[in-house]
Amino acid sequence: MPQHGTVVWTELETWDVDAAKDFYADTLGWTYQSMPMEDPDGGIYWIIMSGETRVGGLYQLQSPQFDGIPAHWFTFIEVDDIDARLALVEAAGGEIKRPAFDVPGVGRIAIVKDASGAVVGWVTSSEG
Repeated sequence: MPQHGTVVWTELETWDVDAAKDFYADTLGWTYQSMPMEDPDGGIYWIIMSGETRVGGLYQLQSPQFDGIPAHWFTFIEVDDIDARLALVEAAGGEIKRPAFDVPGVGRIAIVKDASGAVVGWVTSSEG
């Protein structure tokens, strides 16, 4: 399992997946593997590959959920016990933007706004 407090994943959330994929393929040599997302819109989640190494993900922002949000990179930090850590957020001046939810084969994830206003994902990875 990843170590508590370490950055474990990053993903590009964009309105133009094709332009982003082309840009990073042309400049960094990245390739992509598609993975169906388990959402009602049936979108595709793209695993970003640098050679044989998974380095992140990429997916399409969609209206109306993301209206007004520009394309951006989003980071996930490993936490040892997501539910216990979430219990500390409000007292530390933060806000839980999306309560913990399970992602099969990945782990338990939540979205948190820190005391400075920055938003980040926390994840307690599944074993294996």
